[in-house]
Amino acid sequence: MSLMEEVGRILEYGDVCDHCLGRFYGRRSFGLTNKDRGSALRIAYYLHANLPFHSHEGPCWICGDLFAAVPAWAGRVVHATEGIEFSTFLIGTRVPPLMAESEEMVWSDLGLGGSEALKSEMNREVGKAVSELTGKSADLSHPEVVIILDLQHGVVEVQISPLFIYGRYRKFERGIPQTHWDCRVCRGAGCERCNFTGKMYPDSVEELIGRPVTEFFGAESAVLHGAGREDIDARMVGTGRPFVLEVVSPRRRSVDLHALEELINEQAKERVSVSSLRWSRRDEVEIIKSHKGYKKYRILIEVESPLSRNELQSAIEALKGVKIEQRTPQRVAHRRADLVRERKVLDIEFIGEEQGRYLLEVTGEAGLYIKELISGDNGRTRPSLAEILGRPAQVCTLDVVQVEGFTDGE
Repeated sequence: MSLMEEVGRILEYGDVCDHCLGRFYGRRSFGLTNKDRGSALRIAYYLHANLPFHSHEGPCWICGDLFAAVPAWAGRVVHATEGIEFSTFLIGTRVPPLMAESEEMVWSDLGLGGSEALKSEMNREVGKAVSELTGKSADLSHPEVVIILDLQHGVVEVQISPLFIYGRYRKFERGIPQTHWDCRVCRGAGCERCNFTGKMYPDSVEELIGRPVTEFFGAESAVLHGAGREDIDARMVGTGRPFVLEVVSPRRRSVDLHALEELINEQAKERVSVSSLRWSRRDEVEIIKSHKGYKKYRILIEVESPLSRNELQSAIEALKGVKIEQRTPQRVAHRRADLVRERKVLDIEFIGEEQGRYLLEVTGEAGLYIKELISGDNGRTRPSLAEILGRPAQVCTLDVVQVEGFTDGE
């Protein structure tokens, strides 16, 4: 079938606008808009067929003359994004089923290749109009705002892309989890167990950092992604734990991270502090979460019955550099797979005594359970300090003092 025969067949379906006629040949020729292409094809067809010319009178049986409303849609986009700071955007279009079926029927019936979908042209044309109105740029790869045109309901949906901030946090107060925990009884709905807060714990590192961040950015929320996590009863001191904070739907984007750091540290004073804040990106979240760097701990342990310094030092030497087999500890077995893992004790040192208890520094591979390294967890961790000493031992307090294997630079 020749090109002119195809155009004639398309015109037989019903009154079609120049935009839609041109879209059926959208991959042919360059430097033309679909409207110009459709107009040229219409004229060429009537000249070729030697028939009286009939222009499009409307409405188009495919799109209902949708493209005449491009300026109106662009205005809706501008209105919907008022108060949101952004410099790049992406337009998407949700096409009603009948429109999609209509163009697909023509593609199928005539075996047309090289056509452009209605939503593609709508995205482009509205995008150009929005750029002219706002001076902002379309970005297909990393837009700061994604705008969805819902043609069926005549509404615009705005999706604000998250921001990501890298930093390190220190936690000075025991009893604070790293992230928000919903109440186990009501699952966040609020009940007597949680004093109708919906939370297992009043605060978390995530919330102590996230509250000022949410306010600073005019965001919906903030999600903390940490390079591992310390126990609730452990402090995170020393160099701090690397994290990436995901700022959800921020209405502001141009902020002073130094000022933000000061605000967080002021509001979370003596509980949590942050440092080394810099801009990050989504792919660094996965890097953070798969972090396998070593960690150093300072622990205060208690051993049942008197113990000589030589006995302790000998037991410590027996653990240094050793591969430890650890079955998932009883204290976390309810939420983690019951596996046996091998982790290495890179270093362990005695550094002092405090009221009959012993202060140790332990450096271990990521995933080494320190409390169980000391107690043995009823034989689930072997070897352990308790097993080597031949008497019960346990961790009284634990501080994480170093998390390595990460760079704070760009």
